[in-house]
Amino acid sequence: MMRKFFTAVVFSCGFLGALHAQDIASMSLEECIQIGLENNLELQRSLLNQTNNETNLKEAKLRRYPSLSASSSYRYNWGRSINPVTSVASLVDFGSAGLNASTNMTLYAGGQINNSIQQAKTDLEVGEKNVEAARNNITLNIVNLFVNVVFAKEQVNVAESQLEVTSQQFERTQKLVEAGALPLSDQLDLEAQNATSAMELTNAKNNLRLAKLNLSQAMQLPFEEEFDVAVPELEAENYMISNDDVDEIFSIAVTLMPEIEAAELGMESAEYGVKIAKGGLLPTLGLGGSIGTNYTDNFEDPQTGEPRPFKDQLSLNLNEGLGVSLNVPIFNNGSNRASLQRARVQKYLSEISVQEARNQLRQDIETAYTNAVASRQSYESSTVRVSSLEEAFRMAQKRFEVGVINAVDFQVAQNNLFNAQADLLQAKYEYIFRVKVLDFYLGNPLTL
Repeated sequence: MMRKFFTAVVFSCGFLGALHAQDIASMSLEECIQIGLENNLELQRSLLNQTNNETNLKEAKLRRYPSLSASSSYRYNWGRSINPVTSVASLVDFGSAGLNASTNMTLYAGGQINNSIQQAKTDLEVGEKNVEAARNNITLNIVNLFVNVVFAKEQVNVAESQLEVTSQQFERTQKLVEAGALPLSDQLDLEAQNATSAMELTNAKNNLRLAKLNLSQAMQLPFEEEFDVAVPELEAENYMISNDDVDEIFSIAVTLMPEIEAAELGMESAEYGVKIAKGGLLPTLGLGGSIGTNYTDNFEDPQTGEPRPFKDQLSLNLNEGLGVSLNVPIFNNGSNRASLQRARVQKYLSEISVQEARNQLRQDIETAYTNAVASRQSYESSTVRVSSLEEAFRMAQKRFEVGVINAVDFQVAQNNLFNAQADLLQAKYEYIFRVKVLDFYLGNPLTL
């Protein structure tokens, strides 16, 4: 499932026009998810497939009812022809017309009709679960990309703070060098460090732009520079890993995940397929009826010798019939047996698919749980590290200001703090996302 989180999405023209009226400079997570769902063509394809499934169900149900067809024809004859009314050969040119209607109804077909209806219902449910799974994957992908944007924005803030501190120290050192209190090498070292901090700020801004681009593309919006998100208040302490272990999470998820339900319903559909194939080996019983009439301009009244009127011929030539048909399959080149064998193989494949889906779900949960625990430990360690390095940097800054340490030692302390702060941010947002993944398996809302 985790491999599906970064599903490719395509532009939806119909929804885009309404989006330009929205303020894309401060989108909330809920708005991003809504837009991503409405624009996703994979989801639209799934919904259209559902329309086909609904049509298949209607068609299966209608097989219970009689069929009805009607036809008409007109023919002009010359030369030696058989009169369709008198059945007598004639050398006289004449025209003839016919009207016919027929109906047929299956009385028994080995249970194929009922089983086809049940299979179509099951396939419709499978489609519903596939649509739900697609929505879940899109939502989780948007959550992940949204968190990446928030993370990148905080990285920019840290880089800006780093550059501000470096710039202040560079200006102070420059004045001290001009006054002869410090050597020129200290100024050059801080000038290089200031340039490095400026480059790191540029990189952080580029990473933010890339994160926004990824989110915008996932939402199928043309990227604009003013595109931005509303940053929620995210504190790692507000996100706790569930007290449930992997087995408990799996037992809950297996009843909630639409992928599992879809696989199980697919197995049920395959069982109906076997029943349908078995029905092909049984006799079928049908009832049929027909009604028709003919007209010809060569049908004369024996008393007057004049052609009978069209209206009179319709009633005089009326024919009706009703019959019962029985079809017993004896040998059809092994077609029915082959269909049954293929249906049984499909059933076995569907059973394997169910087990594969369950195995994949367990593996995904195991991975998610392990990642969540590891990210929490990483966040806790990073928090302690930053706290220590902040104190170390504060002391280094004071010592540098009074000339106890040189610019190189000050830079080392500053870089250590900056790297630790960057690692803490990464650990924080990775931990938050991992917790949300576990919430997803537990059926909790995917919100921040």
